Amino acid sequence: MTRVQVFDPPMCCSTGVCGPQVDPQLPRFAADLRWLEQQGLEVQRYNLTHQPQAFVQNTIVNQALMSEGEKCLPLVLVDDEIVSRGVYPERDELAALAGVDFLAEGSRYSTLVAELVAIGAAIGANCEPCFKYHFQQAREAGVTRDDIARAVATAREVKQAATKAMLNVAGGYLAADRDTELLQIAPCCPGGSDQTESCC
Repeated sequence: MTRVQVFDPPMCCSTGVCGPQVDPQLPRFAADLRWLEQQGLEVQRYNLTHQPQAFVQNTIVNQALMSEGEKCLPLVLVDDEIVSRGVYPERDELAALAGVDFLAEGSRYSTLVAELVAIGAAIGANCEPCFKYHFQQAREAGVTRDDIARAVATAREVKQAATKAMLNVAGGYLAADRDTELLQIAPCCPGGSDQTESCC
């Protein structure tokens, strides 16, 4: 079984969502590693902050750090051979490095599709940095503005449908509890009112 090992630079976690600014590469790369696992590969990931011993015990990684310092991180190893250093490869690059066919027979999932999906997900998550990043990536990959506009419109429709469904749920709760004073509901995220606490 092919083994892929990733040695990350010092950081609090591999998701990239717990710092003051979201690094769009980290959640994207985490998803790519999960995809590799789904293809039957063994994936191991180490963080210099939390697992320094793994860096010390791996001779190849230790030598790279001794000669280049932390600038060589992240390191990606495939079967104990460094195949990428200093960057997080895109999924198609990662697949090629690991010897995996990125587009399985009959698959229509490509880099262009992935970027359009990411744009829709960014809108659904209200993540401005994610949208900016994937918009740029999509344009550089050759996605037309018209196709991006279609992806945005689809994301808007899905998001509006979900909002409408949630409002219907809220209306159902209110209708079932008419004897209580629930009509003056404080906004959630701004922190609530003097009488209510925020849920966020």
